Amino acid sequence: MTRVLDILGSLFAIVLLSPLLVVTAIALKLTGEHDVFYRQTRVGRGGRDFGILKFATMLRDSANMPGGMLTLKDDPRVLPLGKFLRKTKINELPQLFNILVGEMSFVGPRPQARTHYELYSADVRAAIDAMRPGLTGIGSLVFRDEEDMLSDIEGRGGMLGLDRAGFHDRVIAPYKGELEKWYAVHRTLGTYFALITLTAWAVVRPRTSAHWKLFKGLPPVPDALKGYLG
Repeated sequence: MTRVLDILGSLFAIVLLSPLLVVTAIALKLTGEHDVFYRQTRVGRGGRDFGILKFATMLRDSANMPGGMLTLKDDPRVLPLGKFLRKTKINELPQLFNILVGEMSFVGPRPQARTHYELYSADVRAAIDAMRPGLTGIGSLVFRDEEDMLSDIEGRGGMLGLDRAGFHDRVIAPYKGELEKWYAVHRTLGTYFALITLTAWAVVRPRTSAHWKLFKGLPPVPDALKGYLG
């Protein structure tokens, strides 16, 4: 059922948002490094790689620059227009085409780069391999300010003796995996629509904590993430 909703929803959204998609593409073509789209290899359903599509917001060779796969708040690799696109999540809209062709769903576990996917435990990987990755999901919603968390690494991570990568790998990634396992168990049409609605609400109210109230039984927040996640 969700696949039918994904097809109809992505077609409708592409048509509805086509003026915005065209204007954004033209603006990117005329600025920065003149790249419109950025395709990055991510792990999808069944543990297979696919190319996730985004509007280009960072320097072309950013993955090989200091920072690697992790992006920080005010990251110098982000292009001027890219900052706006990332803040408004417009940069994610090309993934509507990933949804249309069946590589993604509107709701599911956030697709990870292979190096980050392999940080998950075997049971987490098994759970997410059974689902299409999502444009949004409980992990994406809870960690929508992940860049801010990583930017504050000197404060929170320093107390744990971790650098930015260590904080991500040993604190953020395990909890994100627990959230994706929670979704695998609670995957219903009601949860599907609730997560889409909450994601739209979070764009308007970035500091919302409605998901903690709506979804009962979410995995408890680790001490190292309290103050960031509620």
